[in-house]
Amino acid sequence: MEWEQVTKVFKALLFSPIVGFIGAALLFVLFKVALRDPRLYEAPKGAAPPPFYIRALLVLTCTGVSFAHGSNDGQKGMGLIMLILVGTVPTAYALNHAVSASQVETFVAVSHEVQDTISHYVDPNAVISDAQPELENFVSKHQFTPNTMLALRQTVNDIQNEVTRYGTLSKVPSEMQANVRNQMYLVSETMRLVPKYGPKLSDDDKKVFANYKTFLDRYTKFIPSWVKVAVALALGLGTMVGWKRIIVTVGEKIGKTHLTYAQGASAELVAMCTILAADNYGLPVSTTHVLSSGIAGTMAANKSGLQTSTLRDIALAWVFTLPAAAVLSGVLYWLFNLLAT
Repeated sequence: MEWEQVTKVFKALLFSPIVGFIGAALLFVLFKVALRDPRLYEAPKGAAPPPFYIRALLVLTCTGVSFAHGSNDGQKGMGLIMLILVGTVPTAYALNHAVSASQVETFVAVSHEVQDTISHYVDPNAVISDAQPELENFVSKHQFTPNTMLALRQTVNDIQNEVTRYGTLSKVPSEMQANVRNQMYLVSETMRLVPKYGPKLSDDDKKVFANYKTFLDRYTKFIPSWVKVAVALALGLGTMVGWKRIIVTVGEKIGKTHLTYAQGASAELVAMCTILAADNYGLPVSTTHVLSSGIAGTMAANKSGLQTSTLRDIALAWVFTLPAAAVLSGVLYWLFNLLAT
């Protein structure tokens, strides 16, 4: 298991609600200092709409949260769909068929460059019979050996030959699509880990590695437009159907007073910025966690009081969700393997 990634996920999920709480509280105080309109700090009155400029502000902040939500939470749905597609229809989705012949020519040139760079670190005494097990061992156990760089160079050469032979990725034979994808993924992960566990690379060589890795990721880590649209529609329709219970909890049950316009805008702005910042660092965060924490922060800043029972239930849901999901998925994986044998 990649414990570094596991720790990264848990840290993001732990600290993002804290950022949401503190950030929203500070922004709400700033709102009160900068904007004196008392209507911002009043709870909605029945079904009466807010004043126009307040409504425009809320539409803007809601749009920002929706965009950020899709950029982070939406990735999970797209990732799951792509895993299914790659596993069930590898001929169509193992490799990015949108890559053109001219892009392949550029890839070949970059492949020559990276092979020359790898050669600087190949041990003259290294000998291997099969490159793939060597790279798999390095990626899984992070154990660098004198044979690792030789295996890396050989696999890069194999990928180059396979791509060159067929001209474009779409023309790679169906029975080879999954194998070429696996090779590209293996090389990409090796290049990510070599600077940390392998020989010390020069800055120029790191740039060559990063450039080549960008090409590999573009060919394997792609998402068709229809998948993006499908996930966006699913998120939108799900929100349309199940919004009420969440809105009532967030708007009325976190604090002891009803949420005001300024509190909602503050929490949404901080949630949007927190999620987008997490995206830049590749950190998975929960929109619900950050937003509800932000609302709790505005309630604390406004001295409105917090409903401890609601906060306790939310916190317990946070604490038990990940372990429960891990245990259930582990049991199901074990059961499916058992049935398969």
